[in-house]
Amino acid sequence: MIRDLSIAAVSMGLLAAFVGYSASFAIVLAGLTAMGASDAQAATGLFFATIGMGICSIWLPAVTRIPAAVAWSTPGAAFLAATATLPGGFGEAVGAIICCAALIVLTGFIPALGRIVAAIPKPIANGLLAGVLLKLCLAPALALGTIPLLVLPVLVAWLAGLSWNRLAAMPFAVIAFLVVLYLAVDTSGAPVRTDTAWLPSFTPVAPVFTVQSVFSIALPLYLVTMAGQNIPGFAVLELNGYPVDRQPLLRKTGLVSLAFAPFGSIPVNMSAITAAMMAGEDAGRDPATRYWAAITSGVVYVLLAFAAALVTTLAGLAPIALIAAVAGLALIPALVASLSGAFRDTSQLEAPALTFLIAASGMTLFGVSGAFWGVVVGAMVWIAKSMTHGSAGD
Repeated sequence: MIRDLSIAAVSMGLLAAFVGYSASFAIVLAGLTAMGASDAQAATGLFFATIGMGICSIWLPAVTRIPAAVAWSTPGAAFLAATATLPGGFGEAVGAIICCAALIVLTGFIPALGRIVAAIPKPIANGLLAGVLLKLCLAPALALGTIPLLVLPVLVAWLAGLSWNRLAAMPFAVIAFLVVLYLAVDTSGAPVRTDTAWLPSFTPVAPVFTVQSVFSIALPLYLVTMAGQNIPGFAVLELNGYPVDRQPLLRKTGLVSLAFAPFGSIPVNMSAITAAMMAGEDAGRDPATRYWAAITSGVVYVLLAFAAALVTTLAGLAPIALIAAVAGLALIPALVASLSGAFRDTSQLEAPALTFLIAASGMTLFGVSGAFWGVVVGAMVWIAKSMTHGSAGD
């Protein structure tokens, strides 16, 4: 195993970890905060989410010898950020996250569940994902209208990175955010931490389990994690010629997610973007040795986890609109891809459109969020239109 180690794989693993973390940590914090987490609880959740993807990024490639990249559920965090706080507060959200992780574990043991998710028409799945992402993707424009002097440097840096290499866009934006935070944000009134800046308080949150949270949070979180992350992550590996046994990978990521969920950690899952980076030739000429890139990224994630409290503190010093803007910039490529996929089939436009609009509306019905109802309505319209077309064809 050690003889497979290469400079190319290590370099790509370092880059993938930096890109993966910098592009989405703000989204995770926004999601946990929207669910009612305190600063300490958000730091704890960020710590365990980062540790979770670090452990899996080391464990899975070491066992499978493929660049099985793992990330936290970025679409899931975006969904949480766009969802209203539950009546039971963060405890009820944690109960829903536990249920979501349990569903991922069950999917690893019961292949039929994975087939059910895969059977959801791709335009509807993309419509759901686009609706979930829309609210955060509007944040940069909204912030530009309220705090332009703070947001403009971040936008310019993002565009500069994008024009050079799309993978550099978010790292450039995060660097600009830190510069803006240092130069322009008044932190004189901020409380000074007297405890360690490296470790949050590892206090589990007492979970609250309700039927409402299962349908409003757990099921949509499960669907966007599976459809938006796991399935594309598997596809990237397969497209690069790597054999993938999906069930064991789902079991392992699900079990790690379930173990850390009581601490407010969002699920971890297979990654598509960083997998594409680490499965390509830039990670080494020999495809059989590229798994070291994923292992390297896992080691970096474990180290980055210990900066969770510091990252949360720095994020807490910035205006909420600025943090939301950074998170929204990171999600624009995913929004564009999901909208493109949702409306690719011109014979079935209404179903994904309704799914997108209902999921994006923020509505609730019988206490259940629009993300769930968007899938239900979209599926009904899809089936009805398919039957109508089928009858017309006969």
